[in-house]
Amino acid sequence: MPNLAVKKTEKLEGTIKAPPSKAYTHRAIIAASLSNGQSIIKSTSNCYDTLATIEACSMLGAKIKRKKHDTLIINGVTKPQTPKDIIDCGGSGSTIRFISSICALADGISVLTGNKSLRKRPMQPLLDALNKLGVRCASTKNDGTPPIIVFGGGIKGGETSLVGDVSSQFVSSLLFSTPKAKNETRINVTRRLESKPYVMMTLEVLRKHNIKVTYLPNYDRFLVSCKQEYNPANHSVEGDYSSAAFILAAAAITKSHVKITNLRKETLQGDRIIVDILRKMGATVNVSENHVEVMGVQGDLIGLDIDLRDAPDLIPICAVLACFAHGETTIMGVGRLRFKESDRITSVISELTKMGGKIVADEDSLIIEAKTTLRGTEIYSHKDHRIAMACTIAALGAEGETVIHGINCVKKSYPNFLDDLRFLGGKALGW
Repeated sequence: MPNLAVKKTEKLEGTIKAPPSKAYTHRAIIAASLSNGQSIIKSTSNCYDTLATIEACSMLGAKIKRKKHDTLIINGVTKPQTPKDIIDCGGSGSTIRFISSICALADGISVLTGNKSLRKRPMQPLLDALNKLGVRCASTKNDGTPPIIVFGGGIKGGETSLVGDVSSQFVSSLLFSTPKAKNETRINVTRRLESKPYVMMTLEVLRKHNIKVTYLPNYDRFLVSCKQEYNPANHSVEGDYSSAAFILAAAAITKSHVKITNLRKETLQGDRIIVDILRKMGATVNVSENHVEVMGVQGDLIGLDIDLRDAPDLIPICAVLACFAHGETTIMGVGRLRFKESDRITSVISELTKMGGKIVADEDSLIIEAKTTLRGTEIYSHKDHRIAMACTIAALGAEGETVIHGINCVKKSYPNFLDDLRFLGGKALGW
């Protein structure tokens, strides 16, 4: 696998554009693919995960054409077709979870799988919920993980339940498919719904396509009307805070002046909380209607307590920030990280400890001791894009040189990560 050599970087400077939101791109593609007519999606993410969703929707009958680099023209189908082959979702958890429910609307049998990492991701809560709605579906290994087989013929509807603290993607999956059920669907969410902003994003996309869902303010019950039709709608995908967070953190660690455009001030993205975290840690951050600017740090970063239950993608980079902060940092809401592209709790502790960080974990928290001197070493990405990017940012502030093995996994979410970092002055060589 390609390797990356990163040297300590004293200063970053310049302006870059945030990549498009991967989460919003997934949702816009799926809603457009279910619509009766043509939708145009501009500024789409072209990472590996969204390409997997494009391929999956195409296999279900949507006609998807790319215009220029970042615009999709989608002619949807009101009734998904039975795929002619196995749907390979690559490493995209969003793809396999969203598409599994939609496969129930086709007439025939669908099989969905993915790479080695994806075949370890939990799917049983979604399978149980679908079975309660009259859909025959199962894990082929009978262990709740992919490959998944779905017997089509439609969704009966009725009442079902989902746990809210494994993945909000399960809820979004049902919200995409049950508007086409034969009867009204009631979805009860047991235990607190985590990553709530992602469900809010799903609801926003559904509203744009004229799909009606009612729900309680605490998002523990959803009522979906049956036999609805998706209307076509156009989208312009906003910039992604979860990707931009790595560059913003790099600016704080190196006490630099960096501006990232294409980040909306008003957004449903839960990862926007990175702005508040950086401010509380001592960074000077300016926010306008369409950009975020880190303007340095007076003194040292400060450790603090952070609850990231609604923004779990930020946990690796916040752990890195904590390694450069005075005072102990506690990051809460980390339990679900064991079921990502890697076991991110183990990965974060393993790699940052190699560099000299002092991190321990309990059931749902990471505790990072006060600022230590990180030193360059050999790092393994665990084939996890967020671990690879977090360790790259840590290496910018570490003494000496760090070699990161398997850096190409960053293409899963942020293909231009290294180009952007180098443009700002980051000393990263290789790949």
